[in-house]
Amino acid sequence: MITRQRLAAGVCALLAALAAGIAVPADALADETTAQDAPKVDLVLDVSGSMRTRDIDGGSRMAAAKQAFDEVVDATPQEVRLGIRTLGANYPGNDRKTGCKDTAQLYPVGPLNRTQAKTAVATLQPTGWTPIGPALQKAAEDLAGGNGTRRIVLITDGEDTCAPLDPCEVAREIAAKGIGLTIDTLGLVPDAKLNKQLSCIAEATGGTYTSVQHKRELSGKVNQLVDRTADKVVTPVAVDGSDQCATAPTLKSGLYTDREEFGQHRFYRADVKPGQELRASVSVSDDRQVNPDYGVTLRAVTLHGREIVRGEATGTGRTDVLSTGLRYPKPVSDDENAPAETVCLQVANSFSPAAGVKTTPGLPLEMTVDVVAGPDKAGDVASFGLGRGWWLLGALVLTGFLAGLVWGWVSRWRVAVWRTN
Repeated sequence: MITRQRLAAGVCALLAALAAGIAVPADALADETTAQDAPKVDLVLDVSGSMRTRDIDGGSRMAAAKQAFDEVVDATPQEVRLGIRTLGANYPGNDRKTGCKDTAQLYPVGPLNRTQAKTAVATLQPTGWTPIGPALQKAAEDLAGGNGTRRIVLITDGEDTCAPLDPCEVAREIAAKGIGLTIDTLGLVPDAKLNKQLSCIAEATGGTYTSVQHKRELSGKVNQLVDRTADKVVTPVAVDGSDQCATAPTLKSGLYTDREEFGQHRFYRADVKPGQELRASVSVSDDRQVNPDYGVTLRAVTLHGREIVRGEATGTGRTDVLSTGLRYPKPVSDDENAPAETVCLQVANSFSPAAGVKTTPGLPLEMTVDVVAGPDKAGDVASFGLGRGWWLLGALVLTGFLAGLVWGWVSRWRVAVWRTN
């Protein structure tokens, strides 16, 4: 059953998040002994009727997606097993029930025949509905099996049209299964509702959301995500959190494990330089019987205790792992020598043990910390309000102010002329 949580990602989904470009501590690499299967990627393409719209560099959204796919197929590393799934490609009618089943595997996940893959994409024509939720469920099945990195890359220009099957909840369910799968999303339309939905899908599994409006951006981002999938998954490093930030361990980019007692707060630290972005996610597992209605909170706070951003998740006894995450982009500084900011990460849980259940050791906790170069534009940041768009708001306010002054001066001049005459 799909669990209702604000932000949820499974423990192994954090492993996939780590594969997205995390710098790994040397001692973690030394401990890695398990051979990894070939990495897998399923590219999920929206082929609904709206993809006919011609607003990307003078051409249709479908044409831009096809060009991006051709370039990605040519650049895919040899070791990556690539597949292509469509949604809305085959049913042109108005029956909602049928339209919401319209998802198909265009090219199976496996060794890549570049000519066959590009030929399959070339035949696509914008057709029907936008069943994002069902497509994600099927894509997870496409990637089943093995212990290598697995990634879904969803490209769409519209919201899911098959509610009540919420695609965000589908992503949370995929994460809760602990199958080590990341979902990255790319939106072709700068729409607030679409941005919110795609951000939620990505955050649920530790993935990323990007808004793109140009062919170059689309092909570059998909190539980047496919390349990341080839990175190795590593063993988490044990760390001992603290009950206060001042004594907490400083974590570099990596995957960490700890234990947290019932109702306890644990602190960790991370250094973020100007222009960098901190991405952190945490999963707490109820490995014993607990009372229903519980939650997990991950907060980023300053050394002085001021909250920067938080992620929260709640549960009601229907899942054995509860996860949440956050992202904090630190603005670029004009001072080239500006120091890094120490960010305190506070993990708290509201689990309570059922009657007669031992409370020690604490609950298993797994955390991913990723400090990366900041986004190139506001569209790369999921759910952070205006982000770098504040400059546009300031420009609009200033323009309105100046226009008001000019209009007031003209009005006074006209009145003065009228009185003179």
